Amino acid sequence: MTVFRKKNVSELIAHATPLKRTLRTWDLAFLGIGAIIGTGIFVLTGKGALTAGPGLALSFLLAAICCGFAGLCYAEFASMAPVAGSAYTYSYIAFGEIVAFIIGWDLILEYALGAATVSVGWSGYFVSLLNDLGIHIPTALTAAAGTTPGVTTYFNLPAFVIVLLITWIISIGVTQTKRVNDTMVLIKLAVIILFIICTVWFIKPQNWHPFSPFGWYSYHNGTAAGIIPAASIAFFSFIGFDAVSSSAEETINPSKTLPRGIMLSLLISTVLYITMTLIMTGVVKYTIFAKFLNAPVLAVLHQTGQIWLSMIVSVGAILGMTTVILVQLYGQSRISYSMSRDGLFPEFFGHVSPKYATPFKGTWFFGIITALAGGLVNLNILSELVNIGTLTAFILVSAGVLWMRHAHPELHRGFKAPGVPVTPIIAIIFCVTLVAGLNWETWVRFVVWLAIGMSIYFSYSKRHSKLAKAETKQGR
Repeated sequence: MTVFRKKNVSELIAHATPLKRTLRTWDLAFLGIGAIIGTGIFVLTGKGALTAGPGLALSFLLAAICCGFAGLCYAEFASMAPVAGSAYTYSYIAFGEIVAFIIGWDLILEYALGAATVSVGWSGYFVSLLNDLGIHIPTALTAAAGTTPGVTTYFNLPAFVIVLLITWIISIGVTQTKRVNDTMVLIKLAVIILFIICTVWFIKPQNWHPFSPFGWYSYHNGTAAGIIPAASIAFFSFIGFDAVSSSAEETINPSKTLPRGIMLSLLISTVLYITMTLIMTGVVKYTIFAKFLNAPVLAVLHQTGQIWLSMIVSVGAILGMTTVILVQLYGQSRISYSMSRDGLFPEFFGHVSPKYATPFKGTWFFGIITALAGGLVNLNILSELVNIGTLTAFILVSAGVLWMRHAHPELHRGFKAPGVPVTPIIAIIFCVTLVAGLNWETWVRFVVWLAIGMSIYFSYSKRHSKLAKAETKQGR
């Protein structure tokens, strides 16, 4: 069937495009850390601790193992096909055009909605920091309409502005993006290390007992609780590391650099997550986080009397979430660029600026949409869509490694995922388990989004596909 036509790896590499190669191993590792360390530490640790108690450390480990196995599969594909597009391109090679389109459409939802969601959290910390400095933004401009019951709000101005600012940085060049991201990641890591050094002495081991008050999986007050449900929460923290592989065409020696960058970012982030979780649940009883749900780190600072650290931590949180938004918007722009280059999206999205050597127009198109979503839409209900989109991509990339090892063992792989077929199978099992835990409303919204995507594919993409046009010419 023509909808399952596939790309040839050697031709794909031969037609690499005019993006500038400047990224090295640590640039990629910092890109991954920028995507991972942010919302998880500064926001989700509170909700996660209430779900699993101190056992949240194991939840982060489970989520990291899931991402680690998937990361090994991403690394193999990235070394085999070092071009932009991430899971979209890998699916085009392994499964064909329609599956690739579905994943690309999926990833647009993941990155854009993920960035919009994080921008709202960024806005909360930013407004709080301004309040501490005696600067007050009108309440009506601090959240989308209907976000807080009983409070009149119309538009989230800080969320809107930060997304536009980051879009501008990304649009003017990957070198500028790299410098901004590397600087913010270094400051963010310094703040986290400072927090660890200042609070580790206040740990009371009795706060870790019971370590897992709700076991691996149980129901508490009518909701799922335990280590496994908390792993679903923790998983959101790791979303975005896959964006590293979308930078393949801007990476120096990608077949070696990409795998190292992906795995380094996952390893460093996992160590920091587990360390922070153990310290936070060791300093205060996990139940205390119910009073500090949006800023759980502040509970630790209040308990230790180190209020002086709160402003520094707020700055760290703001920078942490800024890098998450930056990496997600970066990954999103490269996915739409790859789809446009293949003819599945209009040429507008694939236009490379002669001045900046970036997909300038497409970057701004989706940047503006994401900014408006952060400013106007109450995203609390929609955030789970980010998880389901990411997990679907992980499943297909892992399955793709299995298929390519079987169908094309002759292809050069600068990096081979160890333990195949066990590694991708474990990744798939972990991902399916996490997908199964999502509520039915998320599935309905996901199906609606896919239906919209399929209408675009069959009305436009299928006819304009460059692969289809090339096959038609050969047929003549």
